[in-house]
Amino acid sequence: MKKLWSFILIILLLNTNMALLEASEPLKGSVTENEEYQKPEDQIFTGKVETLNKKEIINMTVSQVLDSSYSIEGDEFFAEVTDDVYGDKGIIIPKGTLAHGKLTNTSEPGRLGKDATMDLAFDYLVTPDGREIPIEGKMTTRLHPVTQSAKIVAQDVGYTLAGGAVGGLMALNWLGLEAAILSQGYTLAGGAAIGGVAGLGVALIRKGNHVLIAPGDEIKVKINTAIDLPVYKEEALKQEEINYKGLTININDVRHEKDPFGEVNTITLTVLISNMSDKTLSGFDMALVNDYNVKFSPSIFGNTKLMFRQIKPGDKLVEQVSFAVDNINRKFWLTFYDRKDNKIVAKVSVDNAYRNLPDKVKNKNKKVRSKKKNYKKEEDFMDMDF
Repeated sequence: MKKLWSFILIILLLNTNMALLEASEPLKGSVTENEEYQKPEDQIFTGKVETLNKKEIINMTVSQVLDSSYSIEGDEFFAEVTDDVYGDKGIIIPKGTLAHGKLTNTSEPGRLGKDATMDLAFDYLVTPDGREIPIEGKMTTRLHPVTQSAKIVAQDVGYTLAGGAVGGLMALNWLGLEAAILSQGYTLAGGAAIGGVAGLGVALIRKGNHVLIAPGDEIKVKINTAIDLPVYKEEALKQEEINYKGLTININDVRHEKDPFGEVNTITLTVLISNMSDKTLSGFDMALVNDYNVKFSPSIFGNTKLMFRQIKPGDKLVEQVSFAVDNINRKFWLTFYDRKDNKIVAKVSVDNAYRNLPDKVKNKNKKVRSKKKNYKKEEDFMDMDF
């Protein structure tokens, strides 16, 4: 028994030492080359050059949780570009490009309702073709000072008014309606004044919230340097697809939407299917698959016609179908499986279709995704005091 405990202790010590060694080294990214990344430049780029302008805004999502209650200055992380960045001549930074970032400043929640803040800095990008591009980019959760002050004042006025209303009701309950009438309302005014003071006291001691940036939250990173970049060929950025002879599946529209609970996690596709193959497809054998190979079934909160339909040889249809996903900014493929052996029959890239959509649709989707901007950390049920 002693030998067993000694063995366990040695393993624990080795693991601890390894963890300390790993923690002492800075976070480094690595890019593994494959056949796709080894393509000649003339197969990837158009030969044209475009300038990534200073003050350009790039949409990204972080790869890990950044939480002001435990993240510290100096913490490193990676973020991923969520929208293609276009110049006048074409795409210069494709969706999926990685950005190396560091947490440069944090502050604790303050009194008067002042929220915690986090400042993020970015120093280089790693593109899907393996190039490392030096940049200088910044992002902060801070509100503009005027906006921050207005927010705090509005909240504190709310507290004071609420206190006044409560004070007036207390005076009415304690002294009665007759006393209020005889004193021409002074008892109510006095009660409101007392309540207002109480409300002001609450406002003075009230603390703000911690802030949280989680994977799936879209952040806007401002670029502070100008750099010349090659323009990509559209064909070089296309995602791999799987086709089946006689089966045509086109994604004609992609909408980013809120679910019934207000979360922006729903992708609604308008799909054209022409089945001239020897296969019968079923909506139950359909899924949206992301680049981590996670499958999402159709949502019952969207149009369910396609979900419950069989698509037999000779059928042609146009239907909408919705999927609730964990991170709306990932790459996705609409995938149909063979019910007999569960092998993939067809796999159509949502990103390939998205690049061909009108700017009006893309801008509307950006607007839907970017509505959450305060990064307020919601109180965890497990952390609440009872």
